[in-house]
Parts: sequence; structure tokens; C-alpha cells
Amino acid sequence: MTGHLRHLDTDRAATLAALCETIVPGSACVEPVVYVDALMSAMSEPEREAVKQSIDALAEAAPGGADALREHAFTPAFLQVRALAIEAYYSDFKAPGAPGPSAYHEIDFYSPLAMRIDKDWSYLGVGG
Repeated sequence: MTGHLRHLDTDRAATLAALCETIVPGSACVEPVVYVDALMSAMSEPEREAVKQSIDALAEAAPGGADALREHAFTPAFLQVRALAIEAYYSDFKAPGAPGPSAYHEIDFYSPLAMRIDKDWSYLGVGG
């Protein structure tokens, strides 16, 4: 993982990385954990704790992939992590130093308007 994580310890970051890759296959190339961790800085302490608890609730199932997560599909923990994983990838985020490609390039989303956007993640405290 590039950069320094502010809210997630090593174990939670690894669990979240596995969850993101299972939920959004191929997303590891943009390092979605960096996005989620940065987003957590804008959350209140109870919201940050809720994210951590959601990751913890899915930790045992995370290494087992989609089959292991199936029983958690409609739980609040899974729904929260799923929303964060999808946002991290499909917002076209790419962590500084991540290999990429970003989602827009991967899915061939070359709308003229989308290509004019100069993505600035500084509001999340992520440079690059």
C-alpha cells in the first residue's frame, strides 16, 4: 500500500484490501484502501468506528472470497464495505504510486465530459 494510512491498522487494511478485491475484482490496482482510509478522515469518530467494526465483522470471511462472503451479503457490515469498495474504484481514484489503470480507463469510460475532469484528491489528504 502506498502512503501512510491514518485510521486503519495493518490487519484491517489487509482485510479491507481482500474485501475490495472480492467485491470489485481488479480494484487492487488502484489501492482502494488508501481511498477508504482517507475518506475516514472526513467521518465522525462513531462513523470511523462503524467502518472498522464492519471490516472486523467480515474479517474471517475475507480470505474465502465470494463464497465465504455470501452469508454476509445482506448484513449492514457487508453493505457498508461494499459501498466503500465501489466508491473507491468507480470514482476513478488511483492512489499515488498505484500501478493502475484507473477505473475509467479499465472500463473504457471515455465520455468527453469525464475526460475533461482533472481529478484532485487533495480534499481527502491524498496527493498525487
